[in-house]
Amino acid sequence: MPDFSDMTETENSLSAAPVGSFEQILPAHSAAIYREFQAGRVIVRDVWDNNRSELRANPLYNLLYNHLSHFRTFYEHLGSELVFNETGAFFFLKESSDDESEEHDENAFRVQVVLLIIGRYFARSGRDLDYLGRADAGLNEQDLEAMAGDDEYQDILRAARFEKGLAEALDYLEKRNLVFRAGAGRYFLSSAGLYFLGQLVQEYEQA
Repeated sequence: MPDFSDMTETENSLSAAPVGSFEQILPAHSAAIYREFQAGRVIVRDVWDNNRSELRANPLYNLLYNHLSHFRTFYEHLGSELVFNETGAFFFLKESSDDESEEHDENAFRVQVVLLIIGRYFARSGRDLDYLGRADAGLNEQDLEAMAGDDEYQDILRAARFEKGLAEALDYLEKRNLVFRAGAGRYFLSSAGLYFLGQLVQEYEQA
């Protein structure tokens, strides 16, 4: 997660920098983006600011968006493809090779398992899935207790190698910017998490 106190200057410089001007991109800012991708994270437009308890514009997203051509070329030279998902308002990296690695496949599978469990539980509770993407809604402490106490969900999580159960699974998504922790016992999906859940639901309905 980017440090907002360190990125204030970035936000100010972006407004003055001409789009596509490589000279305006500081190495430290490129390195910050690279570290996010190397950690397996997506870079979303809005991130949760724990200090202010609100969503805040992500300066790394703005940097990628304003210099998209530069960064696409940069990651192409590194053997990856920078993908911009406009619907979910996020960026992610994927290997240029047609053959996905086993690690990538496993990570994608584990993410899908957790999102499907969250979506299934939320839908069964009679709530619209869109509320999962709202900081004032999402999953509350009672939801977490109910999910953690469901034997079926726990068996599915263990099959996906989440031996410590729901807490470990949510931490896995949080580290990838797919969910945000909005306080003690409260989680909600990021725009990327909500997008991926929507894709999974759509695939399920078409199956």
